Amino acid sequence: MRRILVTTVLLIAALGLAGCTPSSGSSRSDSSGSSGSSLPGVPAIVPEQGDSAKAAAGTASRATSAREVITTGALSITVVTPSAAAEEAVHIADASGGHVDGRDERLPAEGNPGSAHLVLRIPTAKLDGAITQLKKLGRVEKVSQSTQDVTGQAKDLDARITALTTSVDRLVELMTRATTTADLISIESALSDRQASLESLQSQKRGLDDQVDLATLTVEFGTVATAPVRPPATFLSGLAARWGSFVGFVSGLLVVIGVVLPWVVVAGVIGGIILLVVRWRRRRSIQHA
Repeated sequence: MRRILVTTVLLIAALGLAGCTPSSGSSRSDSSGSSGSSLPGVPAIVPEQGDSAKAAAGTASRATSAREVITTGALSITVVTPSAAAEEAVHIADASGGHVDGRDERLPAEGNPGSAHLVLRIPTAKLDGAITQLKKLGRVEKVSQSTQDVTGQAKDLDARITALTTSVDRLVELMTRATTTADLISIESALSDRQASLESLQSQKRGLDDQVDLATLTVEFGTVATAPVRPPATFLSGLAARWGSFVGFVSGLLVVIGVVLPWVVVAGVIGGIILLVVRWRRRRSIQHA
């Protein structure tokens, strides 16, 4: 009975240990799976790092997508009075936040109907609106617009300005620590050269920024007399244009005849007199013979 009892107790203990071992393994497996940090080579916060990397990449992409562009344009318009149209163009430029960079006008005179030439500086963001208003001043003959990307040049100037600014600051700091006159003179000379180079680069950058911020628009105002000839679009317009040319030719021919006619009459009278004298002499010579 003792042997049977001992054997039964040992069997029950073995079965209990066998049942507990799988449960503890599954518990370890669940805990490791839920933590995520116990797996080799996988960081504990993978999603957060991925999101921050995407955000950083998006910020860098937006920073590099900024472009520095110089915009220029030209506009030719036929108007009745060029001087009045030029005044309206000046008002349009002022209303857009720009200004007049150059102005040349020729008042009407004999044989010259007058003209106006303007160079306007208009904010690039408002250039299209200003051109739309200028087109309403008369008949548009020509419109052109071009752009030049100067992003690389602007970034190069910024980098050089930053480097020179840092160098100037270091030289100023070294000047305060100079212990000998020779060192002070050497540092002052180097500082003067660096400051001159820095001011030159800053001036170039300001000029480049001005060209980027303000577009340059050249406007020409002329009259119908100086406007380019447009080809006829229909049969009637072609007939009217050719008829006008014919009338102009006849008018010009009549003017030439009116100028030449007095000389022709005088030449005819002189020629008739000479002819009469020659005939009279011939008759007289025949009579004497």
